[in-house]
Amino acid sequence: MPGKNLSREEAQKRAGLIEVESYRVHLDLASAPDPASATFRSTTTLTFRAATPGADSFADLLAPGMRSVTLNGRTLDPAEVFDGTRVALPDLAAHNVLVVDADCAYSRTGEGLHRFTDPVDGETYLYTHFEPADARRVFANFEQPDLKAPFSFTVTAPAAWDVYANAVHESVQEQGAARVWRFAPTRPISTYLTAVVAGPYHVVRDHYRRELPDGTTLEIPLAATCRRSLAEHFDADEILTVTKQGLDFFHQEFDYPYPFGKYDQCFVPEYNIGAMENPGCVTFREEFVFRSKVTEAAYEGRANVILHEMAHMWFGDLVTMKWWDDLWLKESFADFMGSFGLIGAGTRYRAAWITFANRRKAWAYQQDQYPTTHPITADIRDLEDAKLNFDGITYAKGASVLKQLVAYVGRDAFFEGARRYFQRHAYGNTVLGDLLGALEETSGRDLKSWSASWLETSGVNSLTPQVTCDAEGRITELAVLQDGDTLRPHRVAIGLYDLDGTGALVRTGRVEADVAGARTVVEVPAGRPRPALVLVNDEDLTYCKVRFDEVSLATLRSGLGAMTDPLARALAWSAAWNLTRDALMPARDYLDLVLRFAGQESDIGVLQSLHQQARAALDYYADPAWRAEGGRLLAECALRELRAAEPGSDHQLAWARFLATVAEGAEHLQLLTGLLDGTARIDGLAVDQELRWEFWLALAAAGSATAGEIEGELRRDNTASGKQRAVKCLAALPTPGAKAAAWAAVVDSDELPNALVEAQIAGFAQPGQRELTAGYTDIYFALLEQVWAQRSIEIAMRIVGGFFPRLQTERSTLDATDAWLDAHPHAAPALRRLVLECRDNLARALRAQDRDRG
Repeated sequence: MPGKNLSREEAQKRAGLIEVESYRVHLDLASAPDPASATFRSTTTLTFRAATPGADSFADLLAPGMRSVTLNGRTLDPAEVFDGTRVALPDLAAHNVLVVDADCAYSRTGEGLHRFTDPVDGETYLYTHFEPADARRVFANFEQPDLKAPFSFTVTAPAAWDVYANAVHESVQEQGAARVWRFAPTRPISTYLTAVVAGPYHVVRDHYRRELPDGTTLEIPLAATCRRSLAEHFDADEILTVTKQGLDFFHQEFDYPYPFGKYDQCFVPEYNIGAMENPGCVTFREEFVFRSKVTEAAYEGRANVILHEMAHMWFGDLVTMKWWDDLWLKESFADFMGSFGLIGAGTRYRAAWITFANRRKAWAYQQDQYPTTHPITADIRDLEDAKLNFDGITYAKGASVLKQLVAYVGRDAFFEGARRYFQRHAYGNTVLGDLLGALEETSGRDLKSWSASWLETSGVNSLTPQVTCDAEGRITELAVLQDGDTLRPHRVAIGLYDLDGTGALVRTGRVEADVAGARTVVEVPAGRPRPALVLVNDEDLTYCKVRFDEVSLATLRSGLGAMTDPLARALAWSAAWNLTRDALMPARDYLDLVLRFAGQESDIGVLQSLHQQARAALDYYADPAWRAEGGRLLAECALRELRAAEPGSDHQLAWARFLATVAEGAEHLQLLTGLLDGTARIDGLAVDQELRWEFWLALAAAGSATAGEIEGELRRDNTASGKQRAVKCLAALPTPGAKAAAWAAVVDSDELPNALVEAQIAGFAQPGQRELTAGYTDIYFALLEQVWAQRSIEIAMRIVGGFFPRLQTERSTLDATDAWLDAHPHAAPALRRLVLECRDNLARALRAQDRDRG
């Protein structure tokens, strides 16, 4: 796709030629409620300067139809200048006015302008999502982040609708059965940050006020929206409370007033990602509007995302990377600020760093061990590369490294550097050196070597304590061993833990040190008795995999649940999981830890992670010959802990959900059936709609539910969420027909919206159905290049990653994967990257199974 897949070199050349002055975009969306209307009219007036008069260039546009193109008053023939992806711009003047009148397509993939019809009331809703390069699906533009400009949107929409965009609306005028909304010009922003949300959204409004140091008052209108059929579930007060706390915090720390006027937060259907930082009009996936009971971890996760997107208003929107190489300049910071802000803003979510250590870092560790890993500041050749780099490196590893940087330069120097960065580069674009230069000024440290170690290299280090003792058991030397392709400087805390008189495992000593090189000797108090457990990276200051010496590992095996500090315990769980993934701990040993100690875990987020990891250990890492026994043990554990949990508690809900994922035997399936039909009851457990669907999925996958019963549940819950859940359940049925139907619905047609593609794929491959889906392996590899060429990148990525035969953990599957890679050396690099990562997961599973066999 040479025209569609913009390269870095093309973008650099265009940026050297063009300076954009303004965009005026008119979108006619009056046809949106009509499902037969596939397109909408988009008219863009783009004014820009060219450094070299007479030069040629191009604008970007992905549209099925072109009405007209006018450049500097000269009409150009669409057949000659538009190829479906680009608009050729010949013979530019010093000052140029381009007018493009096109028919753009409504989207069902979440890319561009997405259209959704609510099955509850038939209402239609629209929203845009553009990152990294889908604004060109909605209006003609220069689709690269360093060609910023002010945008003025005019939107014609049905009269009953409201319309939201980046800026406030200046006027709304009646026009027959429609209304025309005119929005004020934005400040200079990148194309991927523009946004339009339109439909009969339910809205809750509020206001934020802050006195600024110069004596003026900052006023920010606030709004939170969702579909009308979700209004009864919309806890806008909680959302807006976190929003105000975040605005207080970021104004205090960044000392730069919020730069985009209003602050709308729109919760939208069938959204591909968690949220998007469109300035003044942030969009979130509507799954954050909770229809049923969820745990406190879900509320914390939503609050984290709210603060993550808010941090982007400064890191990413006010100051933006020049090209996607420096994507981390916004995403790493926002990911770090999401957790840092939850604590600093005084929200009720005090376990943010525990969640970060247990969940976000697990994502980073996994991504950083793929053969496709990359430095935090990456080499992004084109837009397809950019799409795949919204990953665990750019987000979670980058955030982890920033946490280490704060420890390295100091909190005050870090935030003072950020303030200078905003002041110098407001509404502009930056590269790595711009930020590091500001931080060097405020910290007095040379960050070039730090950057070379942490930002410009890939891979994760392992840190292992080495304890030497005398004959009386007193420490004579404590050293930290570092392993990895690149040895980095680490500022770490080392916790020394012992059992107290009550049997609790508590910290009795702490050493903070700089670790560098392969072996670092750490000073400890003279004569200090050998502790029961040495925890390297206590307090989670650095980014590393934690290992244990033999004594510490033995203590962990016997007393992990006795650790009283929740962060230390989370780090111990994380270390055990990494040992399992690396085939250093047998999977059944990890599952034994879960069976014995998960019931003692107080942090609900950690507990839910343990449930996910236990299921993964069973499905991928355990010896297949032991898998049935392991499944039985997990199911018995889940039922035991469910009955023991406090009635109505988050822990009770988490164990009920876990039971649904591991239930296989008649006893457990009968209980789920009874909880659904009311013949069984567990005190305090409310079997609400979302939990009902989880039980139905378990029954469907086990062959204990029929298609008719699932369709009956859908009639009970005839909502968008209900439809997705029903599709997943139908795809999970253990019959050849169900698998063939799910495969065909996704692969043989592009009619399904993104949410139902995801549901079909998720239901297709169930752990207990390996033989039923084994025949699709060869079919999968045969269609890869066709899927990549014919489907949008968002849907292609889901098909390639989702349908990979990951449950066929056999050498033959690895051989088939290698054969495809060997036969397709020139396949699209982004496609090869996805397959390589799937291959790595499979090879890791095979190594872990060998380890589990002993």
